[in-house]
Amino acid sequence: MYTLIVLGLGLGFIIWAIGFLKLKLWQFHLLVIAVLFAISILGAISHSSFIWLACLYVILSLPLSVAFIRRKFFSKPTFAWFKKVLPPLSDTEKTAIEAGTVWWDQDLFSGDPDWNKMLAFPKPELTPEEQAFIDGPTEELCRMLDDWQITAELNDLPPKVWKFIKKHRFFAMIVPKEYGGLGFSALANSSVVVKIASRSTTAAVTVMVPNSLGPAELLVHYGTQDQRDYYLPRLASGDEIPCFALTAPSAGSDAGAIPDSGVVCYGEHNGERTLGLRVTWRKRYITLGPIATVVGLAFKAYDPDRILGGEEELGITCALIPSSTPGVKVDDRHVPLNIPFMNGPTTGKDVFVPMDWVIGKENGLGDGWRMLMGCLAAGRAISLPALGAAAGKLCARSVGAYARIRRQFKLPIGKFEGVEEPLARIAGFTYLADAARTMAAGAIDLGEKPTVLSAILKYHNTEAMRTIVNDGMDVLGGKGICLGPKNFLGRVYQSTPVAITVEGANILTRCMIIFGQGAFRCHPYVLDEISAASNPDPKEGLAEFDRALARHIAYTTRNMIRSLLLGAGLARFLSTPQKENSVRSVDRYYQQLSRMSAAFTVLSDVSMLLLGAKLKRMEKLSARLGDCLSYLYYGSAALKHFEDAGRPQEELPLLEWSLQWCLYRIQSAMVALMQNYPQPLIGKLLKMWIFPTGARFRHPCDELGRSVAKILLSNSAVRDRLTAGIYLNQDPDDPTGSIEYAFQLTDAVTPVEQKLRKAANFLYQSELDEPGLQQAVRDGLVTEHEAESLRKAALATAAAIEVDDFPASEFATQRSSSAA
Repeated sequence: MYTLIVLGLGLGFIIWAIGFLKLKLWQFHLLVIAVLFAISILGAISHSSFIWLACLYVILSLPLSVAFIRRKFFSKPTFAWFKKVLPPLSDTEKTAIEAGTVWWDQDLFSGDPDWNKMLAFPKPELTPEEQAFIDGPTEELCRMLDDWQITAELNDLPPKVWKFIKKHRFFAMIVPKEYGGLGFSALANSSVVVKIASRSTTAAVTVMVPNSLGPAELLVHYGTQDQRDYYLPRLASGDEIPCFALTAPSAGSDAGAIPDSGVVCYGEHNGERTLGLRVTWRKRYITLGPIATVVGLAFKAYDPDRILGGEEELGITCALIPSSTPGVKVDDRHVPLNIPFMNGPTTGKDVFVPMDWVIGKENGLGDGWRMLMGCLAAGRAISLPALGAAAGKLCARSVGAYARIRRQFKLPIGKFEGVEEPLARIAGFTYLADAARTMAAGAIDLGEKPTVLSAILKYHNTEAMRTIVNDGMDVLGGKGICLGPKNFLGRVYQSTPVAITVEGANILTRCMIIFGQGAFRCHPYVLDEISAASNPDPKEGLAEFDRALARHIAYTTRNMIRSLLLGAGLARFLSTPQKENSVRSVDRYYQQLSRMSAAFTVLSDVSMLLLGAKLKRMEKLSARLGDCLSYLYYGSAALKHFEDAGRPQEELPLLEWSLQWCLYRIQSAMVALMQNYPQPLIGKLLKMWIFPTGARFRHPCDELGRSVAKILLSNSAVRDRLTAGIYLNQDPDDPTGSIEYAFQLTDAVTPVEQKLRKAANFLYQSELDEPGLQQAVRDGLVTEHEAESLRKAALATAAAIEVDDFPASEFATQRSSSAA
């Protein structure tokens, strides 16, 4: 028995060391010999048995320990197999995978995230200049915006708004100051979009597009000095309005298959024979296209006559073409669900494009896809994620206020459990969306171009927007569905599918991009193995593959052991970031996210190993792996957000709801993945390994949801922080201001209501019982001043919950048609 106990302890120590010590191979060999020696010293085995076991271990470990033996008998056949199962990658896919950078997402893919490293990232903050712009011109712009006028009357921004946007250089937030732009950070860009979007989606899209993927960004990074000197000052001043045309009728998600083409030739430009391209295109869904003065265009360039002396197929190329050029048409419009930002098709037939108009000139030919992927890696993490966060903040503020002032059955509707549930989702998803977009903006400002995180942000913040706005519409009821000047959410509801669709449709992003790119870019060894497989020198490629494979085996083995041990309960012993006001419940989330990171790496490695190229086509499995990585990031972002705020204790319900949601969604994705595994037995074994004590994460409980919902129903610092950055006012004639005005008045008279309820069973309602209130004054239950405050709150509430109606004459034509 003693021998078995000592041997078991020795084996357990070796297993623990594999999972947690990150030993090099020679260090691990020494550890095994040392453990065997210790067992012999303790008398569990004889010294001769120790010698025999040590020799046996050395002999068995030789094939994997000695490089030339491992390479010949293990790596070489594995290398041949790997090349067979390697998913075929097109040139555009390779470029997309290589674009941008990896950041914290790589740590999450490691199975052992370094939380101190994450917390050491600087807190994203605005400069005084940026804050002044948001408090000044951005605030003033929001005051100018009447969304009903924009969407129902003008189908456009008013001329004074266009003038204001150009004057204050809203189109030039990313243009460097030396060219007349604002030179803002990614966080400032995002914050400006958040504020404007809380007022008008049309205005927000108009401002954000030139600062996302477009000519300015391409010129800053890839244009020649002459091109930058000419265009950037004109773009900054608003003298040029840019658009960028990529999507074609037959090339949406598969943007690399664009049919638009340009042929290298000589033509006449400014009266001179000039080298250029004859370009034909047909594009659609182009934002700002109908008013653009310069069209950024992506097309495939060809040189059939070998004028340039190289290949015939040059590849995707980007050019800037003045819309006044003969043959260019841009003035038609699409109608994207009655959100009238300028959007439309553009066409060109045999348009001569001088080489000077190609971004990068001759050097830019065929380099367009790399340019686009590099810019998209940053831009996709800013604009649409900001739009999603803005919708969340707007709903958290105004729908929460509405649920407080709107009464049914003599109670604020927010007190009913059926309404509490969507309110909790609104608050929790808003917290996650804001934390995620802030952390990503901080990464970009550190110089990163986080390709994978940008896809995660685009998908999940716009999906959060969809859920939040749907929940908001449910709470508002009739006020949400009756369009008119008083409706603050109807147009946001209509705009949500637009955000879902653009910059990479969400189905594509979830099923193909998040894990598809993440597996290649974030995994520490897969990209090295792929690089080795494409090495034209077989001997060199095998050597590279052997080195990567040895590290990959150690990595996978460590995470397999680590995942099992953490799932069995050792996660609670993981170290966590040490803070002065450490909270044990928060520390547990660091530990559980570490556990799920290890489990995710195991599922990723096993899936790539067993499914190989098939995984690319098994989009449901790939999407679930992407969900795991996504919610690991969102959980991380929530913790960073909480830590950067100084661990405010009153914010704990929001943090806990958010982390419990993320862990529950990671678990759900993993369980669904394993239940639908192509090899059912492998799926069952994986489930036993990943969840040895069962799947124990639960949806946030009702009591926690109630605590979160209360945040939206009370006038507090937490509510203010959650909704910070949107446009706020208390104008009784404004769609959101009227609700905020009524909310503030109602909150202020709450103590008076409670006194009346306690003293005389008198319940203040939106339909005020004036005789009863006068009797309460006569009885001395309330003062005349308190009674007047109740009256003001009641009148404000009655006005705030009103919906719009219109004269019957406006619908006479429709009514006559219906009767006929």
